Amino acid sequence: MKMNKICISLILYLGYTASLYAEGSNLDNLYFDPDFLELPNKSSIDLSQFENNEQLPGKYYVDIYVNTNLIGTENIKFEKIDNGKLMPCLSISDLTKFGIKTSEYKELETKGNNCVNLSAIPNAKSEFQFNSQRLYLSIPQIAMNKDPRGFVDLNNIDNGITALLLNYSYSGSKNYDRKSNGSNTTSNYINLRPGVNIGPWRLRNYTTWSNSDDKSSKWDTVYTYLSRSINQLKSQLILGDGVSPSSVFDSVPFRGIQLGTDDDMYPESVRGYAPVVRGIARSNAQITIRQNGYTIYQTEVAAGPFEINDLYPTGSSGDLYVTIKESNGSEQHQIIPFASLPVLQREGYVSYSITGGEYRAYDKEIEKQKFGQLTLIYGLPYGATAYGGSQLSNNYQAYSIGIGQNLGALGAISIDVTQANSKLNNGDTSRGQSYRFRYNKNLNTIGTNIALAGYRYSTDGYYSLAEVFDEYRNGISAPEIERRRNRAEITINQNLGEQYGSLSIGYVRENYWNSDRKTQSATVGYNNSWQGISYGLNYTYNKNTNNYSYRSSSYAKSNDDHQLALSVSVPFSVFDDTFYYNFNTNSSSQSPSTGSVGLSASQLNNRLNWSLQQAFTNQDQGSSGNLNASYKGKYGEMTGGSGYSKDNYNLYYGVNGSLVAHSGGVVLGQQLGETSAIVNIPEAADVAVLNQAGVETNSYGYALVPYITPYRKNTIDIDTSALPENTEMALTSQTVSPSRGALVKANFSANVGYRALIALTLENGEFIPFGSQVIFKDNPQLNNIVGNDGEVYLSGLSEKGQFIVKYNDKQCSANYNLLGISHYLGLYKTTVVCHK
Repeated sequence: MKMNKICISLILYLGYTASLYAEGSNLDNLYFDPDFLELPNKSSIDLSQFENNEQLPGKYYVDIYVNTNLIGTENIKFEKIDNGKLMPCLSISDLTKFGIKTSEYKELETKGNNCVNLSAIPNAKSEFQFNSQRLYLSIPQIAMNKDPRGFVDLNNIDNGITALLLNYSYSGSKNYDRKSNGSNTTSNYINLRPGVNIGPWRLRNYTTWSNSDDKSSKWDTVYTYLSRSINQLKSQLILGDGVSPSSVFDSVPFRGIQLGTDDDMYPESVRGYAPVVRGIARSNAQITIRQNGYTIYQTEVAAGPFEINDLYPTGSSGDLYVTIKESNGSEQHQIIPFASLPVLQREGYVSYSITGGEYRAYDKEIEKQKFGQLTLIYGLPYGATAYGGSQLSNNYQAYSIGIGQNLGALGAISIDVTQANSKLNNGDTSRGQSYRFRYNKNLNTIGTNIALAGYRYSTDGYYSLAEVFDEYRNGISAPEIERRRNRAEITINQNLGEQYGSLSIGYVRENYWNSDRKTQSATVGYNNSWQGISYGLNYTYNKNTNNYSYRSSSYAKSNDDHQLALSVSVPFSVFDDTFYYNFNTNSSSQSPSTGSVGLSASQLNNRLNWSLQQAFTNQDQGSSGNLNASYKGKYGEMTGGSGYSKDNYNLYYGVNGSLVAHSGGVVLGQQLGETSAIVNIPEAADVAVLNQAGVETNSYGYALVPYITPYRKNTIDIDTSALPENTEMALTSQTVSPSRGALVKANFSANVGYRALIALTLENGEFIPFGSQVIFKDNPQLNNIVGNDGEVYLSGLSEKGQFIVKYNDKQCSANYNLLGISHYLGLYKTTVVCHK
């Protein structure tokens, strides 16, 4: 083959033309001289379509950028205009989807053509970079909608396909008692979560079944509800079983109706709390905002006052450092102290919830009582937030009001009070208040984050709604519920630097009005790594954390448990896999100290995870050990393992996955999350989805992607490194934007079949000219262009077939047959004569 010589010739020629361009020549007047191609029939070669940077018109999958922002990947039709360049054929709906104010430019619409007249927008330009398959649209800012970053038009949200869904999980265990008088036990558990999707409606159920040797079989329904999104209100409607939000009151399980704000419908840049950045620019200026050393925002503003209210909230907070760079190069700097709290809302934004129905308790003996709840949170100017709500029923009324405030350098707090009026089951009435305080601050200068510091005090007469309702039982005297008096909690995380690891501290303390029990729980942890070796030291302290609910049997003795654990994990490689040697030791005040050594690994592209462990004790308790493994495949996940100790031996096993029935058939897969996707690659089996362990298409080309994010642009990528030999794909990425609970479809196409390198000749033995087109009338996806020596690479072929070849305004027909031809790694090589 002379391909190397041709490549060298083309490179030299391009270098020659580049030098001409440097001397002022016009790149649009390039000429590809066939004399540089060392071919016998170079006089018949037509290279005109490659001159002037021209490409063939048609549809191309391209990445679309608007003002350097990636919008998505779509199949766009390109037409050739007078200068020979390709121009995208975009519709009004396309431009609207890209965030362009189409209603203000009536001249965009053209008669007799669905393609818009982009020049109707002054200074608007389009550039198609063929090599990178990218379409760049340059649109003046005045013609763009001023949407917050991360904005997803809810009108373009995909409600997904109509489907029947089933998540299932089974686990079982057998315990063999090794003592002479012992007994063996077997237990089983099934978890079923069926559902139906029709348009925006979601019907969901959660049912469990359990069985063991010492207990009879039992079915339980955890919930059944019908829900849908209401995009105009940025809300979710729930009919049936649900749980009320916990932002103002404690969560309450209910059976009824709830309408409330769905924060996920807001762009990430306006979700949660973040301060509004205000300032004054002396000229056209560039605004740069940094947090924790990272640039989190950058934009340009005109001269005069400005306001920035679409910052992404960050979980750990941190002061904002704002740089205002003027057009003359001078800079202004200001610091915006920042902290975030759960009960804070951005200025001008509202979050609400309306709930009505029956109290839904797990205990079937508790009477069904009706109640209603309303909560409202509103962001005020100057970093303040007002919030409150009410809970109303015949036997209970509660009203809450609170305020949240950003204190700048001092952090942020929220304080609220709840007044409750209760009528108890014994006829007594009670009144009381509950006061709640929360604080958050990130001390960046020393790397400390007080993630949550909270305190709550309830008076003797205060009851929560659940505490009152749980006393009302069907003719049965109710156990006395412990009522919380004080609760204090704090969580601190300290980063000690790259070489010194991190330290975390947590503490919770509670006591009760009608019980002598005092609960305390504390954790202290230190973690670090050195040359790939991970190690951690953790201490926990628990005091009276068991739940004793009866005053008559209050627990007087202090039940303290101190534990100290050290863990070390050392990686090592065997062939291409990474294994870990694990060492653990645990010292406890309530049980014998133990130590263990073991191995663990994640193999087969994270499909197989396993661990092997051998443990020892210090009080003649005998040795123990266990082996655990799990495997994720295209049809679900299997788990299993066994363990032994001095007194028993146990075996456990399980399987979980999902089943989806839709118009294309029945698909099995791994367990689905709340929102998921189904990949469709017709006739392409065993195609893997990137970053989804074990997710592959079945024999019909379907695969279930378990988890995607609602109301966001999710990119689903095909793992090209794992494509089967007989499969090739031109497009390997799709973007989907689902509603909550949707099963959205991501459609791909693939060339599935034989791959061949065919040398095409005319009847006189001459090679088909370079640049000729091979065309399949029944499958345009197989079309390609002839290269050197009449060779053309084709994929997705059937064993035999026919195509036509267009060259120099002529055409001929060719028949191929790969039967009986040898191949190398699935690539066939043959010669075919093209007949006129």
